[in-house]
Amino acid sequence: MASGLLILLDDIATILDDVAILTKLSARKTAGVLGDDLAVNAEQVSGVRASRELPVVWAVFKGSLRNKAILVPAALAISAFAPWAVTPLLILGGAFLCYEGFEKVLHWFAPAGPAEGAHHAALAVAATSPEELLAQEKDKIKGAIRTDFILSAEIIAITLGIVAGAPFVTQVGVLSGIALLMTVGVYGLVAGIVKLDDAGLYLTRRQGEDAVAHLQRWLGRGILRAAPYLMQALSIAGTLAMFLVGGGILSHGIPVLHNAVVAVAEGLGGLPGAGGLLSAIAPLTLDLLIGVVLGAVVTAIVVAVQRVRAALQ
Repeated sequence: MASGLLILLDDIATILDDVAILTKLSARKTAGVLGDDLAVNAEQVSGVRASRELPVVWAVFKGSLRNKAILVPAALAISAFAPWAVTPLLILGGAFLCYEGFEKVLHWFAPAGPAEGAHHAALAVAATSPEELLAQEKDKIKGAIRTDFILSAEIIAITLGIVAGAPFVTQVGVLSGIALLMTVGVYGLVAGIVKLDDAGLYLTRRQGEDAVAHLQRWLGRGILRAAPYLMQALSIAGTLAMFLVGGGILSHGIPVLHNAVVAVAEGLGGLPGAGGLLSAIAPLTLDLLIGVVLGAVVTAIVVAVQRVRAALQ
């Protein structure tokens, strides 16, 4: 019995070791998507009342956990019974991301640009009833959870590709670990970003005449001045991330596009001087362009369908 227990403990230790190694590898492979996820979600939950920022982040965090609770078992089931369906599902998700990104760009180029739009949005919030603000908040939460689902699906799919040859128990451990790690990490950082202005305000109110107090007040004023620009930069970065992720999914999922991107990058790499740099940035640039084109096409289809439905009613 003792020897059997030792063997069992050794097997468990081996599995945990494999899980740790593959989780580290998966974290490195999904780091790019994690950055996109952070930018997109910080932008998605911004713009709400200061007193509601953390409750909104908490609501989206719980929604993200529910997404992972759906995606992890679904990924395991698809990998076991229908591995051919992974790429088409990812392409559909990427198309949706590009559609949302293109909609944001259209809003920027509508009568007011991003800066004016933020100003008008602030005025609108001040003039909106509590019931309307609550409805807008719920819509923002739903939109953020929906976008999180697509980005989470790509993270889970990348991780699944890494652990595809591992035993089932190891797959479950790695997928669950990555899902929890990414969710806590992303929304912990999102919470910090959206409360950055509160931290700056706190520092500006520090009392005292010593050097430390002066430094804290100076730092607080700097944070308050930088916070609006940071949120605007995150808004732009989040939209670009939607195009990059969506375009990247399409270019990797369709062999013709993937081969074309590789050929362009290799061709640029052969140029003298800046060939190496051009070869490095070419795939990202092409993924971005593919994402924009895909977003425009999907938006045109959606608008056409909406007009046809309106005409038939």
